[in-house]
Amino acid sequence: MRILISGICGFAGSAIARGLVALGRGYQISGFDSFIRPGSEGNRGDLKRLGIRLIHADARSASDMESLPAADWVIDAAANPSVLAGIDGRSSARQVIEHNLGGTVNLLEYARLHKAGLILLSTSRVYSIPPLAALNLEVKYGAFVPDKAALPAGMGPSGLTESFPTTSPISLYGATKLASEALALEYHHSFGVPVFVNRCGVLAGAGQFGRADQGIFSFWINSHLRRRPLTYLGFGGKGYQVRDCLHPNDLVPLLIAQMAAPKLGAEERIVNLSGGLASAMSLLNLTQWCDERFGSHPVASDPKDRALDIPWIVLDAAKAERLWKWRPATKVQSILEEIAAHAGDHPDWLELSAPL
Repeated sequence: MRILISGICGFAGSAIARGLVALGRGYQISGFDSFIRPGSEGNRGDLKRLGIRLIHADARSASDMESLPAADWVIDAAANPSVLAGIDGRSSARQVIEHNLGGTVNLLEYARLHKAGLILLSTSRVYSIPPLAALNLEVKYGAFVPDKAALPAGMGPSGLTESFPTTSPISLYGATKLASEALALEYHHSFGVPVFVNRCGVLAGAGQFGRADQGIFSFWINSHLRRRPLTYLGFGGKGYQVRDCLHPNDLVPLLIAQMAAPKLGAEERIVNLSGGLASAMSLLNLTQWCDERFGSHPVASDPKDRALDIPWIVLDAAKAERLWKWRPATKVQSILEEIAAHAGDHPDWLELSAPL
C-alpha cells in the first residue's frame, strides 16, 4: 500500500510515519512538508533514515500537489493547529483559511485524480464554544468537573459525543476544520473518494512543539523544568481548566483499520478520538505532577478570561470503540514521563519550537 502523509515532519505526521514503518508491513510511505514551522526540520533526517521519501511542498499550492507521487491513501496531518490562529497577530485569517481549508481542497483534488482515499485529522475544536463555556461546573481534586445532572445535548458522562453542536462560534481554526470535514464528505458522495474524519483530542508526547497554543502539555512541562514563567489564565486564575490528551502513536491502529474498511455510511465516517476521562487533567493537576517530578515552581495567576477559551473539554470515543474496536493504549502518566524525558534531553526545545 502506498501512503502519502501531509505535514509529515510535524509532530503528528512524523509520529504516524514512524508508527507505520515500525509495523514492518512494507508500506510505501512518502510525505511532504513546507517546513515553515519551527522545529519541523528536526524530523527530516530521522524519517529519511527510515526509508521514507520526503518532498518539500506546500498544501496551499495546487501545482505542488500535482507533482506528488501517486498514493492509495492520504493521511492529512498538515494544519495550522492553533485556536488563536488568525486573531493572535502572528497569522492572518486568510493564512489560516489557506492552510487548513485550501490545503484540504488541494488534497481532495489529489485524491480524486489518483483514486486515493483521504483520512482527515480533525479536532475537538469543531465543537461549539457557548455550550461548553456555559457548563455547570464544580471543582474536585483541583479540576473542573461537569454537573452530570445538567449536561447539554450531545454530551454524556464520558464527555462530548459526535452529536455535540458544531454551531458558531468555534474559532477560525475550528471553522476551517469543520468546513474541511464537510468538503471531504462531499467529495466522498460526489466522486466516490473514500474519506474518514477523525476528531482528535489534544495530541501530546515527546517531540511535540513547546507552544502554549498548540502543545500545552509539552509547553507546560518544558517551562516548568526550565523554571520559566507560567500563568493560569482565566476561569479565576486557579488552573482548574481541563483537557484530555492522546498519544499520536495510538492513531496508527485505527488508521490502518480505516484504510482497510468496507463501505460505511456518512455518519460512521466521523469519530472522536481521545484519551477520554482517564487522560483528562487540569493545569493545576499538571503543575502538581511537575512539582513532584522536578521540584516546586510557582505559577502566576491571571483571572481574566480570554476569547475562545473553554473551561472543560473531554471527548467520548465510544463510537470509535464500537466501530473499530479502538481504545487508546498509552496512559497519561506514560505520556507525561515521555515528554519530561525529552525535555531533559533537549534543553533548547522551547526556543527551537517557539513561534517566529
